[in-house]
Amino acid sequence: MKNIKIVLLGYMGSGKTTVGRIVANHLNIKFLDLDAYIEEAERMSVSSIFNEKGEIYFRKKEMEYLSEIFLIENSFVLSLGGGTPCFGTNMELINEKTKNSFYLNIGIPELVTRLMKEKNHRPMISHLQDQELTEFVGKHLFERSFFYNKAHHKIKCNNNSPTEIAEIIINSLV
Repeated sequence: MKNIKIVLLGYMGSGKTTVGRIVANHLNIKFLDLDAYIEEAERMSVSSIFNEKGEIYFRKKEMEYLSEIFLIENSFVLSLGGGTPCFGTNMELINEKTKNSFYLNIGIPELVTRLMKEKNHRPMISHLQDQELTEFVGKHLFERSFFYNKAHHKIKCNNNSPTEIAEIIINSLV
């Protein structure tokens, strides 16, 4: 497969990075995590960018780096940040540049279970009480699902292992 661009999107904790690495290894192409790409380019963590320069600055940079990746990289699996599809024209750009955008769709109870374990490493939810997490995720997911559902492919992931999800993606490539 030449020149394949695969984009994984979904809510935080949906497994984009884990699944993305498996797909990239299987296809022997580069794996990119947009947040890590931004951190390297900006020489600071995403949470520091948010704290020091604000969300608007971050979202502008996110859009720039997303465009840059499509320009300079030939083949890749790209894992987006959970909010990336919801800002500016990011989803339009993605769907214009590739037919291989995948929404990893995970139900709220499973997301909450996963996020509870990594709450301290997630700036957006680290301040929440455990009992507030379900409502926060549900509200957020409701707001974002409009954008997530613009992906060319939607995969219900609840009962699948990362390897099974990776296989579904590989078998769905256009």
